[in-house]
Amino acid sequence: MDYYLSVATFAALNVILALGLNLISGFCGQVSLGHAAFYGLGAYGAALCSVAGLPMGLSVAVGMMVAGAFGILTGFAALRVREDFLAIVTMGVGFLFLGAVRKQAWLGAEMGIAKIPSPLDKWGYAMLAIGGAVALLLLSLHVRRSWMGRAFGAVAQDEDAARSIGIDVSGYKIAAFFIGTAAAGLAGGIYAHMTQLIVPDAFNFVQSVTILAMVVVGGIGSTLGVVAGAVLLTLMPEMFRFINDYKLLVYGGLLLAVMRFSPEGLAGLVHRWTGRRLA
Repeated sequence: MDYYLSVATFAALNVILALGLNLISGFCGQVSLGHAAFYGLGAYGAALCSVAGLPMGLSVAVGMMVAGAFGILTGFAALRVREDFLAIVTMGVGFLFLGAVRKQAWLGAEMGIAKIPSPLDKWGYAMLAIGGAVALLLLSLHVRRSWMGRAFGAVAQDEDAARSIGIDVSGYKIAAFFIGTAAAGLAGGIYAHMTQLIVPDAFNFVQSVTILAMVVVGGIGSTLGVVAGAVLLTLMPEMFRFINDYKLLVYGGLLLAVMRFSPEGLAGLVHRWTGRRLA
């Protein structure tokens, strides 16, 4: 039972991460290849607060704000670059994060932070992660149908056209980065308390690629498709153990296959087979 609870918890955390990235890249069209850095910022922020004696709920909230604050800074950088250049900038954010935490003794350097207080049992963390995933799912569905979602879509399609009809392009870009990275911070805070140990390599470029693969396989821009993609790519390494040794190879192959045969991911396949679009 403990094994299944752990898998369910990690699947829910990956749903949170993927939905957060989908808000940035799928809704607003801002390419991000450094999402794991914000996952790590949330984890380190929450861990430091918890070790200092703050309760878990407040520690996770601080982790979310730390990740969201750096997301806003990244959003400002996104105002001056687009597409491939933005991807490089966000990739650089990921490498900067890893370089910083590996050199700072007060962050544990390569050894990370251990003995993080863990006030909940496995059931508690599973329910917390699933609750967070459901809350972000509902938020994403609401945003999609709201004026903000329409503005995000306009920015993603054509920034100049969106600006010409009075949409605050800069404001919506920054808002997308804040919401998406704060969500990653939530996942990081839960992860830190659940594992009681965080190390830099848990938030490396491979993790960013994994999150991106979940979004693309599920169907970038589709909320329910991204949820399916996150769950699928969480379960695959558990069902087929060899994938763990060749994760980048397998995920790279999946991305190539999706781009070639179904650019809209699982959501596109559902639409093709049933004639209905996933939200």
